[in-house]
Amino acid sequence: MDYGHPLEFGAFITPAAADPSIPVLLSRVAEEAGLDLVTFQDHPYQPAFLDTWTLMSFVAARTARIRIAPNVLNVPLRPPAVVARAAASLDLLSNGRFELGLGAGGFWDAIAAMGGTRLTPGQSVTALEEAIGLIRELWNTDERRGAFTDGVHHSVHGAKRGPRPAHRIPLHIGAYKPRMLALTGRTGDGWLPSLGYMKPGDLGRGNAAIDEAAAAAGRDPGEIRRLLNVGRLAPDPGAFAERLATLARNDGIGTFILAADDPNLLREFGEEVAPAVRALVARERA
Repeated sequence: MDYGHPLEFGAFITPAAADPSIPVLLSRVAEEAGLDLVTFQDHPYQPAFLDTWTLMSFVAARTARIRIAPNVLNVPLRPPAVVARAAASLDLLSNGRFELGLGAGGFWDAIAAMGGTRLTPGQSVTALEEAIGLIRELWNTDERRGAFTDGVHHSVHGAKRGPRPAHRIPLHIGAYKPRMLALTGRTGDGWLPSLGYMKPGDLGRGNAAIDEAAAAAGRDPGEIRRLLNVGRLAPDPGAFAERLATLARNDGIGTFILAADDPNLLREFGEEVAPAVRALVARERA
């Protein structure tokens, strides 16, 4: 199953606070190595981590080309109306280099300890769907009337729209279970799971669920980019490239994001692995 997306490669860097210069320097290494995207996990209850929004803004100012995204944003601790403003602002400041990864939350004890509302898994999916609609509504400045929405978990009453992002910000959803996969198919621009959390066959089953939900919503399933967080899947660049090419061919993965805090691995990924995967997939597509 190949959705035909141009292949992209990114980095998943730990936002460690112990030496705050390191994630910034690693982001610059990723850019210099030719990677397309740099991403950071978002766990606001984790004091060992830098605040993800602050870090992304700083990285945007210290880079020139690479795109930036949370992997994925903790929506239960990020009010969606504020997320809409922050995302549009960072997209404008970075000249259209921002992408928005969103997650429903999961560490509910930690979320509640930070003042967030504890939700059931079902409630968290409903809350995320409401958040996605609200974020997109506030980005829509073609409509002059203020935004009104009365959701179960998120509501706005006459919120002013804008600012308008520099480009159409894609929304990538971290999803594993049926309701989240269906939500991705209905509303997402991308599916962003981590391979380490998946069992054999989960990628195929997830793609099928997303495709079915997209088709039911009148969408082309091929519009939804398939992203994947991976570790180093093989000890040498050639074997690693073969593994990724297989995932691109069999499971339609269009974006591979390497979880690594080693600058040498990031350089290898951008300078050796990525070109090899592109060549393998281009040959297969031809």
